[in-house]
Amino acid sequence: MSNYSSFSAVYDSLMSDVDYRARTARLLKLFEKYDRRPALLLDVACGTGGFSNELALSGIEVIGTDMSEEMLACARMNSAAAGTDVLFLCQRAEELDLYGTVDGAVCCLDSLNHITDYGRLCRALSRISLFLETGRLFIFDVNTVFKHKYILADNTFIIERENIFCAWRNATDEKTLVTDIALDFFVKQGEFYKRSFEDFSERAYTCGQLEKALKSAGFEILAVFDDMSEKPADEKTERAVYVTRKVKETGHG
Repeated sequence: MSNYSSFSAVYDSLMSDVDYRARTARLLKLFEKYDRRPALLLDVACGTGGFSNELALSGIEVIGTDMSEEMLACARMNSAAAGTDVLFLCQRAEELDLYGTVDGAVCCLDSLNHITDYGRLCRALSRISLFLETGRLFIFDVNTVFKHKYILADNTFIIERENIFCAWRNATDEKTLVTDIALDFFVKQGEFYKRSFEDFSERAYTCGQLEKALKSAGFEILAVFDDMSEKPADEKTERAVYVTRKVKETGHG
């Protein structure tokens, strides 16, 4: 699996169209609607800290975890620039090991899709559940089967930002719904462009697979929304937002 070393250097530039403030406001609205605003929140697969820092700026104490040291190095710099005090830990979701419990958890921008083995996904959900207080919410989003089959599929996307050019190529296995992603970056350095590569995979999980994994980890599904909308997810939803509640303790591996 990629450690996103090349991706981390250009991630914030490529994701500059993501409105972290609006998305964070939406997350907080869901917490308040279905439970309450957390005091101590876990941001799983936090990347460069976009959500962690916005949540911290709203007055919440935040723990951000990610498997990539390179991503976390960027997150710490972003935290320093924002004046936040987020605790960043280098941990895979399926190996999560906190000092105590949290009263809210999130995992954003299809990060769970990057876990392409179903057993590892189940372990990740189990570890999140272990460190989440009973009755509290875990909110996450996933790229759907529809998006993998009909949007990502075998397409190529070109992303252009100031001083960065990226060719994003996808190859999707119709049976496993695993999409292999190859990124080809050209970053301007002085008069020239430096070329670098990154490759990783995402997997789309069916609603049934997610429901089974969540139930096994002690979660109940409260709602599933279309991305950034009050509309329930449907068969053409590209990103589905799950609002789940931990309802019971389970055996954790």
